[in-house]
Amino acid sequence: MSVAEDDNALVRLAQAGDAAALGLLLARHEAEMRAVAVSLLGYGPDAEDAVQDATVVALGRIGEVRDPAAVGAWLRTIVRNNCRMILRATRPLPVAEPEWFAPPAGSPTPEEALDRGALRDWVWHAIDGLSEPDRLVVLLRYFSDASSYEQIATLCGVPVGTVRSRLSHARRKLADGLRASAESAHADTEVTSDARWREGRDMLTAAMRGEWERVVRDNWWPDAEMLVPEIGLRGDRGFAVHGMTKDLNDGVRQHLRSVVASRDLLIWETDLISPPDNPEHCPPGALWLYVLDEGRVRRMTLFHPVPARQNQRSTVA
Repeated sequence: MSVAEDDNALVRLAQAGDAAALGLLLARHEAEMRAVAVSLLGYGPDAEDAVQDATVVALGRIGEVRDPAAVGAWLRTIVRNNCRMILRATRPLPVAEPEWFAPPAGSPTPEEALDRGALRDWVWHAIDGLSEPDRLVVLLRYFSDASSYEQIATLCGVPVGTVRSRLSHARRKLADGLRASAESAHADTEVTSDARWREGRDMLTAAMRGEWERVVRDNWWPDAEMLVPEIGLRGDRGFAVHGMTKDLNDGVRQHLRSVVASRDLLIWETDLISPPDNPEHCPPGALWLYVLDEGRVRRMTLFHPVPARQNQRSTVA
């Protein structure tokens, strides 16, 4: 059997949910993926990051491969794109395509849609099994605008080196979790995703009507805190209410663009709309990082990543 035929069989098995086949497929092409990264970035942590990021993306997007015999070229292309983004990263950009579960072009058959849904649920189940520090860096790295190491470090309040080590650990645990849960039934994440999106939309809509104080009172713990790490501010619930009230009085409006959630972590990304008479009043977007405790907000961190992506999406584990 040729390499292409082996790849074809492994891809088909992986797309059907066979974790062992997926692991073998990635192992077969790891050397070639690393060679691409080293040729563009040289030896060092950036090359390793490019390969590891490509592996994580492949775990979530293997269901989109249309030509299984060409999966090696597909994997190398992901690595090459990661490397190019690292090389031109003069501004924060995700090093890997974050839309793991975006459907490919064309209308899928019912069977294809079912397989992709199962694969999505499988990956998110594994993410949900990570520890909170590991889940947080994964969510920020792959599913938010605050995807650079520096931005993640600011949001997490840790050094960049710690972010790198947590991501490396998370990738290994994620791969282990995927293998361990391959045969298990997983909850349909789309149902939870829609619920979280509606919840965020309703809360922000209420805030735009001047009801943010009620939203905070109903959904935050009395001793919850708010952080703005970019300027070193820390406050209580009243601080959060005051900030929103001031923005509204200044004519600032917000539009919910993205919701990402996993257990006790919740991320909103919003577009900030400056008042017409002062178009430079505020940054283009904001990221709200919530840490939940029994479903209520224990801590919220506000951050302004640049640039803000323009698409809408909702992804929940």
